[in-house]
Amino acid sequence: MATIKLADYAKIIRSQNVDEIQLLAEKVSGLSLKMVNSTLVGGGVAEILNRSVPLLNELGVKTKWEVIKGDSDFFSVTKGFHNALHGNRIEVNEKIFEIYKNTNAENLKNMDFSEDVVVIHDPQPAALIEAKKNSKAKWVWRCHIDLSHPQNEVWQFLKQYVSQFDASIFSAPWFAKELPMPQFFITPSIDPLTEKNRDLSKSEIDKVMRKYDIPRDKPIVTQISRFDYLKDPIGVIQAYKLVKKHIDCRLILAGGSATDDPEGAKVLAEVKTAAGNDPNIHILSLPPFSDFEINALQRASTIVIQKSLREGFGLTVTEAMWKGKPVIASAVGGITLQIIHNFTGVLVHSIEGAAYQIRYLLNNPQIAERLGKYAKEQVREKFLITRIIRNYLLLLIAVFHLDDNVVQF
Repeated sequence: MATIKLADYAKIIRSQNVDEIQLLAEKVSGLSLKMVNSTLVGGGVAEILNRSVPLLNELGVKTKWEVIKGDSDFFSVTKGFHNALHGNRIEVNEKIFEIYKNTNAENLKNMDFSEDVVVIHDPQPAALIEAKKNSKAKWVWRCHIDLSHPQNEVWQFLKQYVSQFDASIFSAPWFAKELPMPQFFITPSIDPLTEKNRDLSKSEIDKVMRKYDIPRDKPIVTQISRFDYLKDPIGVIQAYKLVKKHIDCRLILAGGSATDDPEGAKVLAEVKTAAGNDPNIHILSLPPFSDFEINALQRASTIVIQKSLREGFGLTVTEAMWKGKPVIASAVGGITLQIIHNFTGVLVHSIEGAAYQIRYLLNNPQIAERLGKYAKEQVREKFLITRIIRNYLLLLIAVFHLDDNVVQF
């Protein structure tokens, strides 16, 4: 695919938004920026970085993206941290803290932080802040997790590192914890021009449905997410079974795994057991870089569901909304920033509530169509990649004026 430039978005967003981005870029041109996270593929953070890094470079901000390395023990520990920060309880002992500290220390030996600004994404590489004392950079911790109700022992351990940053970024005000530095709020976003979100022809969609042997003879309800307990795929199956008592439909559960998530295979096995031999449940374990297939599956769906128990932001919701699909999703995390109930989608709180809303929209296609129409415009206005580029440019200005009266964005 050809390299995507900022000018390519002019047909999608308002022209004044493009002008604003270019004006801000002039203010920070020549600055250097490093992004660090824990995986190149899988999950929303990697997707955002994959598109935002080239665009920032185009705009004159010299941006590098590095990924920390770790073994299975490290990623098992950080997956536990992820769950604990979302509010689940894990067993805490000194061994897991040592694994975390030692892996970060090993990464520090092979990393350089000579840039003007360093942005560390999420808990996995947070201990890299130890390099700050030998760095001229402004350090920013970008948290994509809802920290509103974390397990205290895990949060207190991580807080010793997080508190050393010059600034922090959260996806929503209610995700944040009290910290001794300025805090900014930047919502995640999607790129409408990538393979996952571009317009597809009917023949392209049909090709993918044939590839996975999924007939289009009845309504299709789809959830696309990593196979993760917090995405509640088994709850989706239970909701589908309630719907099937009244309306014949198909269910697609499609997703993959991330290199920093060792639980995926176990969850997938449990999902297959829960599905049993139902020929109308299609469970697809997708390999990395299945963006075209995900796009087609969402566009072929009648309804897209996201029944997460906890959620950072939920970019799969954003993707489905951009495609004009009616979305039924749990009222958790950043999903509530995206869906205005009964206007840009439907929010639910239980398996039974999800099943009721699926039945309602399947029986009222005109309402489903209206929800999808408003959903797309919501994403166009608030959740496209150009908005995140604008916010990062503002961040680069703000971090050098943290003692001033800067308006946070």
